[in-house]
Order: sequence, then structure tokens, then C-alpha cells
Amino acid sequence: MAENRKIVVAALPQGKLEESHYDLVTEPVPAPGDGEVLCRTLAVSVDAGARAGLQGSATYAGAPQTGVVMRGSAVARVEASNDASVSVGDIVSCGAGWQDYSVHAARTVERIDYDGDPADFLGVLGGTGLTAYFGLLAVTDPKEGETVMVSTAAGAVGHIVGQLAKIRGCRVVGVTGSEAKNARLVGELGFDGVANYRDGGFRQALKEATPDGVDVYFDNTGGTVLGSALFRMNQGGRISCCGVVSQYDTANPEPGPRGIPGLLVNKRLRMEGFLVFDFADRYGAARAELKDWMASGRLTAWVDEFRGLESAPRAFVDLLAGGNVGKRIVRVSD
Repeated sequence: MAENRKIVVAALPQGKLEESHYDLVTEPVPAPGDGEVLCRTLAVSVDAGARAGLQGSATYAGAPQTGVVMRGSAVARVEASNDASVSVGDIVSCGAGWQDYSVHAARTVERIDYDGDPADFLGVLGGTGLTAYFGLLAVTDPKEGETVMVSTAAGAVGHIVGQLAKIRGCRVVGVTGSEAKNARLVGELGFDGVANYRDGGFRQALKEATPDGVDVYFDNTGGTVLGSALFRMNQGGRISCCGVVSQYDTANPEPGPRGIPGLLVNKRLRMEGFLVFDFADRYGAARAELKDWMASGRLTAWVDEFRGLESAPRAFVDLLAGGNVGKRIVRVSD
């Protein structure tokens, strides 16, 4: 008889996240009720933002809890269906979390009709790519010839943001904590400039990479990188606040960068936060454009994989330490 392996939150971290904060438990496979479907997880997304959920700083994730399956988007195969709108064998995206099997109301799963890897719906065609698309194009609307700076630039969202800015005809500068990552951004994705925030000469390197200042900054990190970006912003610049990854995996978040609100006022800056869910009614059109750019070779999706459900905690801890390049997923089954 099949069993359902689940990775549950065993303890809420007070400092850095560790693999020991999770337990692997086994239970019977759940049975779907009326109007429900049973899904077999194929791959799950590993996202830095989920750490904010464990911290209690992501209100959309609800209050942090122990004894529950770790949250995460998934692509899955339907194993049983009690709803005529979904068939056995359909590939769907759903909020399965870190487990082998999950039950969902049929109306909450999204059928994937796609010739490529279904896992793309966790990355470039899922929340990651849509976050980059709307956070850059809708929130800041970069113009041809402008300079766009993006932090965590080799990460899941950042490497797509940079490419979308290039498609718009912008000059793109990426910030990471690794010379190897920076080399890939320039060599493989065509970034125009890079800076390593871990280098002692970061501020000077950023100044040299942005000789004409910064018109648009896509912020994934907060902290000192945001502070440095504020001082490079041009008058009338726009800042898209996507995440604060530098502040998630710690019990002592840094204070906000100095210069606010003075810099915002003096430079007439617009600084706007967003959630990808705000644009749900536009997902279809955005995915169509993303697919076209991928097909034409103008957009490359980096995928960073672990294999086996049991590897998910290790994949997450490593991601928070900056170990990923591109979108991190865990392949659970074939």
C-alpha cells in the first residue's frame, strides 16, 4: 500500500534555519472527497520567501506553526479525481507543499497544458517568472536606455528580471555575493555590469558599474544593498520592493537603510512593494510573452535541482546561504 511521506515543521527557528527544524513523517495516502482530486507530487518549489513565513513576517502565509507540512508550490500528476473538470493523469500546479501526495478541491488546481518541462511552472512560468515580470514591467516600467539594477541577480527572480530589462533595451547591472555568479551573469545572460556585495570594495565597484546612476532598482535583499542603491538612484527613479532575503534567516534583522525618507523626497523617488497575487488576472498574458521570449532565445531560465523529497530541508538551508543559481526545485518523482 502506498504511503505519504511529509516533511513537517518540527520547530520554529530562532536564528538561522537548520535541517533539524524539520521532521520526515509517514502517513497513509489521503483519499479525495466529493469535488476533490488526489495529486502525486512531481516537483516542489524552494523559495527564500518561505523563510519569511517561518519568521512570521509574511502576513499572506499566516502565523508560523509547527507540526504542519512545509508550504511550497508544486507540480503534480492527478492520481484520482472526484470532479469531472479534472481527469486522472492530468498534470497540474497546486499548493501541495513538501509531501508525496495531497488532496485539493478541483477548482483550486491549475491544469498545465505545456510541451516543455512542467517544472517550468514553478520557475519561469510560475510565481518566480511572474514576480519578475510584474515587479519589473508593471511596477517600474523601465524605458529603453535606462539603467536597471537588480540584487540577488543570479537568483530565481533576479536572473529573469535582468533579462527582461535587457529585452526592454536597458543597461543592466546585477549584484550578487559571488564572483562566479557575476561571471555567469555577464558571460551567459549579457548583463552589462556586476558588483559583489561581499567584496570590501563593493560601493566603489557599484559606482563604477553605474557611471550614469540607476533609474530602476529591483530589490530582492533590503539591508545594506538597498542602502547602497538608494545613493546611486537618479532623480525620478523607481524602486520595486520584491523581498528582503538578507533579513529572513536571522533573529536580528538589520535596521532600515539610512537616508529614508530624505533621499526619496530629494530625488523624487518612488518605492513600491508588491505581491505577485495582485496581478492574478493578468497571468495568462504574461505567460504568453514569457513563452515567446523563451522560444526566441531571448530569455533563458536557469534551474537548480535537488532530487528526492528528503533533500528538501537541505536544499532550503543551502539556498538561504546563497548556494543556488537560478530557480531551485526539488524533483520528488518522475
